[in-house]
Amino acid sequence: MIIRQAKVYSADHKFRMGDIQITDRRISGTSERIAASDGEEIIEADGLYAIPGLVDIHEHGAMGCDFCDADHKAFDTILEYEARHGVLAVCATTMTLPEEDLGKIADAVADYETASGADIVGINLEGPFVNGEKLGAQNPDYLALPDAAMVRRINKRAKGKVRLLDLAPELEGAMACIAELKEELVLSIAHTTCSYQTAMEALAAGASHVTHLYNAMPSLHHREPGPIAAGAEAKAYAELICDGVHVHPAMVRLAFALYGAERIAMISDSMRACGLEDGIYDLGGQEVRVSGSRAELVRDANTIAGGVTSLFDCMKTAVQTMGIPLEMAVRAASENPAQSIGVEKDYGSIAPGRYGNIILCDEELAIQTIIKKGKVIVAKG
Repeated sequence: MIIRQAKVYSADHKFRMGDIQITDRRISGTSERIAASDGEEIIEADGLYAIPGLVDIHEHGAMGCDFCDADHKAFDTILEYEARHGVLAVCATTMTLPEEDLGKIADAVADYETASGADIVGINLEGPFVNGEKLGAQNPDYLALPDAAMVRRINKRAKGKVRLLDLAPELEGAMACIAELKEELVLSIAHTTCSYQTAMEALAAGASHVTHLYNAMPSLHHREPGPIAAGAEAKAYAELICDGVHVHPAMVRLAFALYGAERIAMISDSMRACGLEDGIYDLGGQEVRVSGSRAELVRDANTIAGGVTSLFDCMKTAVQTMGIPLEMAVRAASENPAQSIGVEKDYGSIAPGRYGNIILCDEELAIQTIIKKGKVIVAKG
């Protein structure tokens, strides 16, 4: 396949007019002009933007389904939705649940494959090692102290697919857990009351990631800078939800300034109501009320309970209403999250060797065509 005359998002994070060639599911070349072989499929981009398939490393579900359902049919539904919205790689993200329930999710992910939906590139264990004072929508009934042996048992059932572990570093045993697991997976500061000093200790011990920046953690304060400042100083990756609900646009811009365009990883944090109408839904055993772009706990309307906006629409919101340059937003929704969990050799950029995962969209960021591994899965117009 050759995608002809697109504004290609290049390795230097700029758009350049040119062609993309895909051979045997992977990108085989990019150039101003690529000669076609006999029988090669040609897609005329006519100046559309060509951006990498997006990578969502923190996503719980969509279309009435959740990865915690531990069911392949539910996975199919979620991943087909994601692929149709330009997200071609995801981390199946869990909630705070008992070990056996997390193990069942791991079992389901371990032997799951999809043909046309987004690929599962790992598991993100969000909980149970979180602080009860910063629960967000996590279930307090299943809180646990950090336990490397438990993580390894779950990861064994997942056949090594656990890529992210979220935990509060102030909990008993957290520092030892970070030090023990740092060579096996990515450790992320999350749902925490920790101080700047404790966060810096965790980052020095091996943590390299901050979960949904600003949310479920102490605010940035000039005398108590907390984990937000620590993550920026330690050059950690910072997850950021740009749905217009979780984080004010000014704080989105501040996050890009603090962490740099190379360290922001946009996420959706989407839950099962994503893609559906307003109503009452479940998240980790708790009732959630959805109205427009906001999901909140029924028992506490002040607590946001995940997202209901796809990662592509979060990226679009960041560009169109938050003042984030398109080049920076694309990087934050594709290359950065892929790099943050170590899958950048396959996903997140338009470069030789990567999967042929391409989104073609117009000046208004309306999706026109989605290509997964060299096969058109969405075509409009």
